[in-house]
Amino acid sequence: SLGISPSLTPLSSPPAMAPGLELALSSDAGGPQCAWDLQSGLALGSFRGAGIGPRSLALLRGDYLLGAQPGKSFINVWELRRPDQLQQKIVCPGLVNCLTASPNGIYVAAGIADSIYVWEVWCGNLLTILNRHYQDVTCICFTDDSTHFLSGAKDSLALVWSVYSVLNKKPSELTEPLHVWSRHSLPITDLHCGCGGVLARAATSSLDQTVKLWSISSGELLMSVLFDVRILAVTLDPSEYHMFCGGSDGSIFQVDLCARPVQREKAFQVEKESGKIFKGHRNMVTCLSVSMDGNLVLSGSHDETVRLWDIQSKQCLRIVNHKGPVTNAVLVPAPASMFNADSRPSVPLPQFNKHVLSAESSEQPGISRVTVRLGLHHQGSSESYLHKADRLYGLMCDTLDKNEMGDPEQLKVRVTELEEEVSTLRKINRDLYEFSARMITEEDRKS
Repeated sequence: SLGISPSLTPLSSPPAMAPGLELALSSDAGGPQCAWDLQSGLALGSFRGAGIGPRSLALLRGDYLLGAQPGKSFINVWELRRPDQLQQKIVCPGLVNCLTASPNGIYVAAGIADSIYVWEVWCGNLLTILNRHYQDVTCICFTDDSTHFLSGAKDSLALVWSVYSVLNKKPSELTEPLHVWSRHSLPITDLHCGCGGVLARAATSSLDQTVKLWSISSGELLMSVLFDVRILAVTLDPSEYHMFCGGSDGSIFQVDLCARPVQREKAFQVEKESGKIFKGHRNMVTCLSVSMDGNLVLSGSHDETVRLWDIQSKQCLRIVNHKGPVTNAVLVPAPASMFNADSRPSVPLPQFNKHVLSAESSEQPGISRVTVRLGLHHQGSSESYLHKADRLYGLMCDTLDKNEMGDPEQLKVRVTELEEEVSTLRKINRDLYEFSARMITEEDRKS
């Protein structure tokens, strides 16, 4: 059974009730996973099975819950409608350090040792293995449009990857990330992507006691905040006015991103900003998530509790007790499948391949491969969504470069205008000098 506060009663199956807009999913390293409603605090289900490792809980298409067990080389799968049943186990090539699913439900990415494995969900094909980190991968997250993803590792690097580039590389080619963020000096502990696809901002936290804010499109470092303690979790509110950072001392720090004056590098001063600290956890805060309306923040800690906070008042509204250190706590839109008795997964989940499927092996007997063509008039003429996204990203970068550097013709015109302005200013300066000299000379003559 799941140890929770007396006001919450665990259920083996979801109750017949009108769903709220969001629900909370939480897990610990030693027991079952919990789903509960934010509005009522009612437990919606307990997903039976072993514990889940940090950054290893993922919601897939609103049908499945995926979780990687610490120290095991497989991924547990539950149907949301049947939380009391472990649906299947996906065997992986090695121990899974972290896990995520793309928002569009097409890809699952996992960090295994220092490599990133990317699978296609509907068929289970292993699409690529990325070997760019030098130490274990600790966290992975997709942008909200599923066209890019970020990875962080113990090597203190955070990398930005284009899904299109990753999936369209030749087998002999070494895939390079879009950006390499190397400004941290100790292992990356958490990543968060804001809204806006490739135009979004991303936050990274590290054991070096800093949290950094980046532009995904340009790769530019926008802000760095130094704390007095190690930071293990970071998230942004939907409007991206505030950044929330979970500390090793149990505190949650709220950083105002729009405060004046804007500083690229600053230190969070606990004495002056005590009104922007959430206090209640007795051990390190390991995970954070903000509600869709930006009014609530959910936190998980090694003190074996998950807490729901009101952001404005900094008051704790609800506490859920676990039986071990909390490894994941996230707020997600409530899937309709949890409240519909007749709901079934839209696509059955296959077993995931352990090896990348090459073009040669796909033609061997016994290996099926399906190609879907939507209309003959589109053949050979239409481009994929990822290709469009990559092309638009290139156009956007060209536009940004032109805005910053200027088009060659426009640059020549601008240089000419500046030269004329300099010439005019020189003439004015010369006239002023002559006028001043004349006035001084006339005064000397009069005296």
